[in-house]
Amino acid sequence: MASLTGSDWLYAVMGLVLQGSLVIYFALRKWRFETSMRLGWLFYAAGIPALLVSIALLVIGAPWYQWLAGVLFAAWAAFGSWIDRVRAIEWRSPMRWSVAGPYLLLYLSAQMFYWWPLARLHRSLWIAYAMLFILSTALNLISHP
Repeated sequence: MASLTGSDWLYAVMGLVLQGSLVIYFALRKWRFETSMRLGWLFYAAGIPALLVSIALLVIGAPWYQWLAGVLFAAWAAFGSWIDRVRAIEWRSPMRWSVAGPYLLLYLSAQMFYWWPLARLHRSLWIAYAMLFILSTALNLISHP
């Protein structure tokens, strides 16, 4: 890992922190639902630092897939905040695919752009993200009624 650049580290740490935050949020939603509902806006707010890191990565000339991850995450966070907080649209039950489709596409594309390129940087980073992604996905699935 000694060959990683500063932009590589910035990208990797941002992705791992966001994924670790998801694990915490979905665990709260499973075992402390009311707390998760009060604090859920914080995760959408994480789109702001994700976007700022992406701008920094773009400015310093990082590869496109590194800065695109944060842009996608910020777009997901803005969309999620709009539909869940501002408009308070009930779209999960029953499923409204006109909302769920873009939400899931933005969410999963942001996750994949943080995850897959880590394999190019170092296998241990890729594995760490994979484990966090699997855990957050499992917690997400079991935390829904």
